[in-house]
Amino acid sequence: KNTSLETAVDSLFVKVDKAHKNGANIIILSDRGVDENHIAIPSLLAVSALEQYLIRTKKRTSISIILESAEPRDVHHFALLLGYGARAVNPYLADEAIYELIEKGKLNKDLHVAIDDYNKAILNGIVKIASKMGISTIRSYQSAQIFEAIGIDKSTIDKYFTNTVSRIGGIGIKEIGESVEWLHSHAFDQLGLGVDTSLESTGEHKLRSGAEKYDHMYNPETIVALQKATRLGDYNLFKEYTKMVDDETKPHTLRGLLEFAFDTANPIPVEQVESVESIVKRFKTGAMSYGSISQEAHECLAKAMNKIGGKSNSGEGGELPERLCSDLSSAIKQVASGRFGVTSEYLMSAKEIQIKMAQGAKPGEGGHLPGKKVYPWIAKTRYSTPGVSLISPPPHHDIYSIEDLAQLIYDLKNANRNARISVKLVSEAGVGTIAAGVAKAGAQVILVSGYDGGTGAAPKSSIHNAGLPWELGLSETHQTLIQNGLRSKVVIETDGKLMSGRDVAIACLLGAEEFGFATAPLVTMGCVMMRVCNLDTCPMGIATQNPELRKHFCGKPEYIVNFMYFIAEEFREIMAKLGIRTVGEMVGHTEFLRVRKNNTTPMASLIDMSKILCQSAVCGKTHFDKADIYDFKLENTIDERILLKNFEKSLKTGKKSQTEIRVTSTDRSVGTILGSEITKNFKNTLPDDTFLVNCTGGGGQSFGAFIPKGLTIKLCGDSNDYFGKGLSGGKLIVYPPEESTFKAEETIIIGNVALYGATSGKAFINGVAGERFCVRNSGAVAVCEGVGDHGLEYMTGGMALILGKTGKNFAAGMSGGVAYVYDPNHSLYKKINKALVDVDEVRKTCDKEQIKALILEHYEATTSKKAKEILDNFEEEISSFKVVIPRDYKKILEEISKNKANGMTDEDAEIEAFYSVTREVI
Repeated sequence: KNTSLETAVDSLFVKVDKAHKNGANIIILSDRGVDENHIAIPSLLAVSALEQYLIRTKKRTSISIILESAEPRDVHHFALLLGYGARAVNPYLADEAIYELIEKGKLNKDLHVAIDDYNKAILNGIVKIASKMGISTIRSYQSAQIFEAIGIDKSTIDKYFTNTVSRIGGIGIKEIGESVEWLHSHAFDQLGLGVDTSLESTGEHKLRSGAEKYDHMYNPETIVALQKATRLGDYNLFKEYTKMVDDETKPHTLRGLLEFAFDTANPIPVEQVESVESIVKRFKTGAMSYGSISQEAHECLAKAMNKIGGKSNSGEGGELPERLCSDLSSAIKQVASGRFGVTSEYLMSAKEIQIKMAQGAKPGEGGHLPGKKVYPWIAKTRYSTPGVSLISPPPHHDIYSIEDLAQLIYDLKNANRNARISVKLVSEAGVGTIAAGVAKAGAQVILVSGYDGGTGAAPKSSIHNAGLPWELGLSETHQTLIQNGLRSKVVIETDGKLMSGRDVAIACLLGAEEFGFATAPLVTMGCVMMRVCNLDTCPMGIATQNPELRKHFCGKPEYIVNFMYFIAEEFREIMAKLGIRTVGEMVGHTEFLRVRKNNTTPMASLIDMSKILCQSAVCGKTHFDKADIYDFKLENTIDERILLKNFEKSLKTGKKSQTEIRVTSTDRSVGTILGSEITKNFKNTLPDDTFLVNCTGGGGQSFGAFIPKGLTIKLCGDSNDYFGKGLSGGKLIVYPPEESTFKAEETIIIGNVALYGATSGKAFINGVAGERFCVRNSGAVAVCEGVGDHGLEYMTGGMALILGKTGKNFAAGMSGGVAYVYDPNHSLYKKINKALVDVDEVRKTCDKEQIKALILEHYEATTSKKAKEILDNFEEEISSFKVVIPRDYKKILEEISKNKANGMTDEDAEIEAFYSVTREVI
């Protein structure tokens, strides 16, 4: 007890050395001996310190570390212990707690079943974390140290957590020891009077009242103050709110430890500072999808931001077609890995298109909308099935390198030449390097998103233990771009719980030019932080789709407008005190920031912020300059050089016309600009084949991306990856030249990830498609003569007919749509992922007719020999087909059919089926 923590750890090393010398190859670290005279070394410190000692003394490969501890209980605890060297963990106190719950009748389960369930939950959480990091085996995860420390000094990191990234210094082994002793003295009263051993909720996630509870920045006082100020339009009340959230005696954040260097500035009158009306044009609302929040809340945000010239963000759930190009349209349209609702019309309605690489609150995860929130109107917007959960893949399946990201940026710029292209990154170590690549790839806006904004629907381990403060990522990004001569090419934006004008000012001084707000606008609309966003039970009608709860929505665009104006006004006041006239002049001037001289806690005074506040040694432009914007050279594309000129008259009249061109693999995104012009002039109203482009040669990447209804592109030749990406009603036909000698049904004719995120339209491919064919297809009809691995992954709608072999993992994550597979050798069952789908023989007459009609259409489009052979012997060949359909999708289709048979309209039948299915799940 009276030994320092450092000495205790050194003593542990000696004991391990002795055990190793005596022949031990397994070391069990246990804290079972704790009593009033013995304090346990924190388990993570013990494991990591021993791991690093064994590495330094070259004994690591001969010893395995096993931990027996009362400390680990949450997923994150186990993830840390394994990541820092433990080979096995025995959480004995967690098991004993489960035993006590059963003994007291609070848990009605068999002990072994309960402990097994706990273990499974922890293991699933660890697997989820490993998968987010791209790690497939636990052996690769152990000792990988895939963490960043914040607030631990360099000497402690170097000795006990060697090679762990740590950019913010702070407490050392001495302070950690003092904290451990404080906790121990509270557990064992020195006077022997006894202590209260009951454990209460500290309110880390949901607010709890009490002096020793977790102090939330959004609490009843701040919520009421903000709502009252914005509803009454009272700036003085707003200042009371910001006084609470910026309280220097309660620093919650890294920026809370900073102060402005007003004493070194030359103040100016506030009237000389850039106007509120100009500043708010730099403000945005966060990417909250229609589905995660209600239609009323989503539209309220859009209307408010359009009114002041700012930008709202659609999130990844699409938007109702009737909202596009109206004052209810979000200026920023997000393109995420799920590609929900991403159509040509959706993209054309944007002023800015944002590629979501990751989410600050849960980096490494795709979005997840529970089935009970996928109401029919949400399913319609997302081109999916009511009542079926929607999961965005963790990665974009068309982005596996910076070159792939550059291709998507290029595709989207072709889809809307007037929109800025933005890339959303998360604050993490190395984000500056990634941002440099993104700038070189052509992005015009880079968003660095902090962890602290948070989604109310993310897993707990993601909300509290993933991502980093935006201050770290923003500073690194700004400095790295300056060092590489790229800063003037891009606008840097940041978000993640910006709550006041002070927050915006600090973000600007660290390098940001635009600023995003999400939680605060929700609070102004009525959010009371119930933290039930994932349950569809939001009492304020914001994070719910329930029609009855939505009636409670009381938000108004005016409240959000007031909030944005108040933030801008407070920002202006700070600018005036610093003697700065415009936001552009303020960007990146960290000399106006310093660490608070008189921090209220001893621990806070130890924090080292020098890496955030340092300025780049490289001289160069420090903010965005329009003159340096990336040039995509779209005038050199085949669309602008040939197609737009050839179809100039037809683009005005809508009359049928066609042209012929030759393409090569360097012609990327062929047809996308033409498609955008068709969408702009005619939306989705043209008949099929109005515009016909006959191509010969080898199509480049993203051939026919996002083409709309009315445009048909035929290709005699082959095509590269991302063929038909985001197909939006158009038609694509690919077939080999007549003189080709290879067998089409055995030859790959289009590359990987074809028809990714297609929403409607048709594709006929006379040959084999590469891997991930029709990934996230949500409405297109596709026919091909074989597919590679992972075909139809995450598909939510549409139809696919495969007239040949499939690769492994077929239909993984498929939650909607139907697939018909020609399987004469009966080998499909070996290749299919059966987690969500059923495979059966084709028995229904409607299925047989559908297959025949598709094969006939395929033959007429491509003159496929394989299609001809099957059609000539259709009655015999039909027995070789299998139908693949997701179980949940099949169930709701049956419910809808039953309701229609009972006389319901289509809309009522869908709604009743949704409630029927979701009631069963509950």
